[in-house]
Amino acid sequence: MSPVTRRLPSTSFAARIGACRRSRPVRFECYVEDVQRAKVFYSTVIGWTFEKWAGPMPYWPVTTGTDDEAGINGGLRQRLPHEGVGMVSTVTVESVDAASEAVRAAGGTLLVEEMSVFGLGWLAYAMDTEGMVFGILQPDVSAT
Repeated sequence: MSPVTRRLPSTSFAARIGACRRSRPVRFECYVEDVQRAKVFYSTVIGWTFEKWAGPMPYWPVTTGTDDEAGINGGLRQRLPHEGVGMVSTVTVESVDAASEAVRAAGGTLLVEEMSVFGLGWLAYAMDTEGMVFGILQPDVSAT
């Protein structure tokens, strides 16, 4: 896939996380067997709240606290047949294309090629040399 230049609007969540230069974790995703059961568990045990995403796939953004508290928010979705149990962290990058190449060059594996996530940016998933999966996100609110 050839590199694509993308515009980053200045006033948005994507713009704020796009300002990160060291690829800090900005989001997590929980892959679960039973979405409703997981929502009840996490809301009861640790107070997370969930709201159904209006995008093209079944997905529930997770709010873990208020904007003035330290921490990150995430998402919850049905686990796919090839996915294991767990939580995946996502980091921001300036270029998902360059980060994908860096993953390969460092001995990692690109598991899911770059894709658009409506209103958030360009996302790919990789596996490091130790078998851990992580997301790489190039923020861009104009992604469709």
